[in-house]
Amino acid sequence: MGVRNIDHKLKLRSKKGQLPFVEVNGEEIADSTIIIKELGQRYEKDLDAALTQEQRNIAHAMISMLENHLNWVLLFWRSKNPEHMIKGYKVNLQHALGSRLPNALLNFFFKFQYGRKGSKKVKAQGLGVHKPEEIEEFGKQDLKVLSELLADKPFFFGDEPTILDCVAFSVLAQIHFISDEVKYTLKEFMQENCPNLVGHVSRIKERCFPDWDDICTKLDLNAHLPKPEPETKENKEGADTEKTAEQDKNESEKELEKDNATEKTEKKEGADADNKPEKAAVEENKEKEEAAAK
Repeated sequence: MGVRNIDHKLKLRSKKGQLPFVEVNGEEIADSTIIIKELGQRYEKDLDAALTQEQRNIAHAMISMLENHLNWVLLFWRSKNPEHMIKGYKVNLQHALGSRLPNALLNFFFKFQYGRKGSKKVKAQGLGVHKPEEIEEFGKQDLKVLSELLADKPFFFGDEPTILDCVAFSVLAQIHFISDEVKYTLKEFMQENCPNLVGHVSRIKERCFPDWDDICTKLDLNAHLPKPEPETKENKEGADTEKTAEQDKNESEKELEKDNATEKTEKKEGADADNKPEKAAVEENKEKEEAAAK
């Protein structure tokens, strides 16, 4: 199965309007939980195969909490502090949006648009009607529940990761990997009160993403699309020469047009000068005829 990373520029979304989504053999699958389930069934890879029914029930409840509660707590923080989000995740908006506008200008518009849309979504979900300190407390309680479930185990249900571990990582990583330049209460709470969650995030990162730094900085997106050849010194000199030749050609054409226009003007003035005596004679004869008639 060939895998391609697509750069969506924050615009390309699934038919459901969601990110992430995948396309498998022309069929679109959206929502991370559904993606994991569908791919697991298609390729016979069930991460929860060893779980008991009770453990599956616990996993279902925890995943619901992560995706439908803690994740919204994070969205609330991002929508209220878009400038901290940009700095905390080191987002280059020129790259993310595929724009050539200055980052300062993009930052201004992004803060306004992202903050306004994010706040509306959180309020519509129901979480946004609460006070910021109440929402913050909701997040702390979610982290505490996860920490108690994990206890001193490597993963939530033992020595091997399951779907719950994957979902937990996707949410907890958004808290843990915020740059230290940005202060976020939930990150501080997790470090001080839930060190086992910090260990969990680090463990999955080391196990599943040994190339984490390359993914964050050098991931080749849209690898299926042809890339322009790298510019060499010879190509650059050739392009400059071609550009200069084209400029000279345009300037020559402009000069020629100018000369033609001047020549036409001179011919017209000359013709007018040649016709001037003839016109004068006609006028004189006309005056004589009018005087004789009187």
